[in-house]
Amino acid sequence: MHVTTRTGKANANRLIGFGLLLAGLAYPFAVYLGLEHLSPRLFALLLGALWLARILGGQQTPLSRTLAVVALLFCLLLGVAGEPALLRWYPVLISLALLGLFAGSLCSGMPIIERLARLSEPELPPAAVRYTRQVTWVWVGYFITNAGIASGLALWAPLSWWTLYTGLIAYLLMGLLFAGEWLVRQRIRKGK
Repeated sequence: MHVTTRTGKANANRLIGFGLLLAGLAYPFAVYLGLEHLSPRLFALLLGALWLARILGGQQTPLSRTLAVVALLFCLLLGVAGEPALLRWYPVLISLALLGLFAGSLCSGMPIIERLARLSEPELPPAAVRYTRQVTWVWVGYFITNAGIASGLALWAPLSWWTLYTGLIAYLLMGLLFAGEWLVRQRIRKGK
């Protein structure tokens, strides 16, 4: 019974995580299409419910806890203010939360990328540890750039530009960064 409960909870957590992923991917388009018809408070309620379920779902990593707290605070502000312009700031806040997490990991403890690398290779050689630190710095740069662009678009651009960047271009850039890092890593491994 205990194992069944644990498995059910793990499945629920995966489902909530998948729901948040879909919500994050769809968010810019939902704002673009729903802004004229839906209240910002409804956005806050739906998004907040997903993040609250994530927190209540159990075991949290520092990454998921940080993101959840930032997202819930945003949802609370959005729900209280009910201001449509605030909807554009969600991607900025997520980028800033990730920036804080990645940069903070460089200052204390083990960098995020090293932690991820150690999941598949627990005994990393010193060269790999240095490499993971450099990759963490690259991600810090990405999150600074992404937050800056998303902020500029939130402040001064038409909604369609904001939607295009936060709903498509930012994810394409992230994918290019993942792919580029993978290619560099393969080249470094072959050069040994």
